[in-house]
Amino acid sequence: MHEKTNAKSPIDSGSFDANNPRLHNPHHPDPISHLFTILSDIDTPTLLCHACETLASLNVLTTDLATELQGSPRSLALSIQQLAILGELLVNRALDNLDPPAATQH
Repeated sequence: MHEKTNAKSPIDSGSFDANNPRLHNPHHPDPISHLFTILSDIDTPTLLCHACETLASLNVLTTDLATELQGSPRSLALSIQQLAILGELLVNRALDNLDPPAATQH
């Protein structure tokens, strides 16, 4: 049995406004995509460092959230946390590939 809720679906929320210029012309600039802009002259290691720090923050946030939850919501939060850790590992490997640690001599 499904209970009726007053929650609106994304379609009813106005997000898909029929007057939205992007519906008529997909090449029309999306104002939302320009809300946050990353400068084009930022070097790759700097971008990767910031990505790693963002993923580390996501890791901490989802871990903290998971401690407040039980059951299925907790499992979902921990799954997101594991994806953040995986992303962090991938970014760190990319950073290592760009600037490999000096080889140790024996």
